[in-house]
Amino acid sequence: MGRNTRKRRTPLATKVVAGAAALAVGGGGLVWANFYASAHEENPAHNRTRSAAAQVATIDCPDVGQQLSDVPDRARGEVDGELATMDSQITDAYKRLATTRRAQAGDSQFVQNAILGPLKDRRKAIIDRIQLEINRAGGQADDNLDELAQCQGQPPEQPQNGDGQNNGDGQDGDGQNGDGQGDGQNGDGQGQDDGQNQDDNGNGVAGPVADDFIDINDVEPNSRNSQNGLAANGDGGSTGTFTTDCGVNENDLFNSDNLIAAPGVDNGAHHVHDYVGNQDNDAFSSDEDLANADTSCQNQGDKSTYYWPVLRLQDGTEEFDANDLGGGADGNVGKILKPAQAELKFVGNQRSDVVAMPKFLRIITGDAKSFTNGDANANSSWSCTGFEDRQVTDKYPLCPEGSQVVRTSNFQSCWDGQNIDSANHRDHMAFVQADGSCGNGFQAIPQLQVRLVYDIPTPTIENGSVQNPYAVDSFPEQLHKPITDHNDFINVMDEDLMNEVVDCINSGEDCQ
Repeated sequence: MGRNTRKRRTPLATKVVAGAAALAVGGGGLVWANFYASAHEENPAHNRTRSAAAQVATIDCPDVGQQLSDVPDRARGEVDGELATMDSQITDAYKRLATTRRAQAGDSQFVQNAILGPLKDRRKAIIDRIQLEINRAGGQADDNLDELAQCQGQPPEQPQNGDGQNNGDGQDGDGQNGDGQGDGQNGDGQGQDDGQNQDDNGNGVAGPVADDFIDINDVEPNSRNSQNGLAANGDGGSTGTFTTDCGVNENDLFNSDNLIAAPGVDNGAHHVHDYVGNQDNDAFSSDEDLANADTSCQNQGDKSTYYWPVLRLQDGTEEFDANDLGGGADGNVGKILKPAQAELKFVGNQRSDVVAMPKFLRIITGDAKSFTNGDANANSSWSCTGFEDRQVTDKYPLCPEGSQVVRTSNFQSCWDGQNIDSANHRDHMAFVQADGSCGNGFQAIPQLQVRLVYDIPTPTIENGSVQNPYAVDSFPEQLHKPITDHNDFINVMDEDLMNEVVDCINSGEDCQ
């Protein structure tokens, strides 16, 4: 399987030493250390229970980027770069967490002294630079940002509270029960435990675990409890649709950049994206690059970029990125699964006509860090064909024979009428209110709805262990949780096509 081979610059601040991320090379790429490995006492089962109390499942850091609402335009590039460096710091700290389990078992203060303390100091230095860059550009930096420097270790079987937020959606540790995550190797790469690890999936990665899955028959119909992601259209207002066919990434365009959130930063996402539509998508693509690029969309007037984290089947397959940053070196291993279908549809608003999107409008829906941030911006929606009245946010569905896995994203469709982006990449957009209208003076634009359908062998769960699971690529510390699913869009339709989209929707027609 191919990848984007465009030559890319790698800022020194964002380089990561991949070798420290792993203890061995195995069938699924770089194999991560056992999260709850024994410390080699005579009774391994007893030792796992004893040592788990001193260990943590992951690292929970306040999301500084989400707190930035007033960053002058001329400082945004520098600030985005600093935020990407903070993400790399978390990744490095998490890798150290995953490769020092024996030391942690022997010293209850190891995580704080050797990992979290130094991480706080490094984050504090970057926060200071962010404040300086904002003030230098004529803004007014929040003096309280320093309070976000401290990260916490998140223990197994503990609620994921994020930055003081209630995570909701059943996020209660998700099966991180402390009895053997990994490939049977201990924290310093020596020896093995008793081989009864429940959550290693056969390849040692950090999730998913059995509790991350649910039989779709056990999901109540119409029970998804989230205002985020509601379909904007209804019986009134603007009832038309416009469908664009851009394929399923037949051109094998993959990379681990994020042009919206981390422009100019190589491997800014720390996980791999599928791309359809615009064919010049990497961290260094300018608006001019996007406008001049080829497109995979049948309608050549649509050069928009549509991208989402890949799904992988953790079956031991060594993909092209098994040893690369964003892939195996960041804990994302296994066979990349392309969608069997990728349906991209724009719909209207329940209460009003829609207005044209501005060119190069950027929208992120969902939150790649929802497992630690909490569910305020989460917008994951998982289901199965034939059961799409049953949507679940924090579990991967187990679909019956003949049914396929479905990922659905309904984007924010209320625009502030001025900005194509914002400092935290969210404030310029909003979801419709409960009555279907846009509040706060925002204007209704066509709502993008993305429906991805996958042919995936249904994982089996036996004795609390999941075999051959599938999972969304994620930041390493997010443990491949389904709630971290997200979707990204940059509008690069030409003016004629955008006007056609608006006219179709406002006149109640179904166009493509």
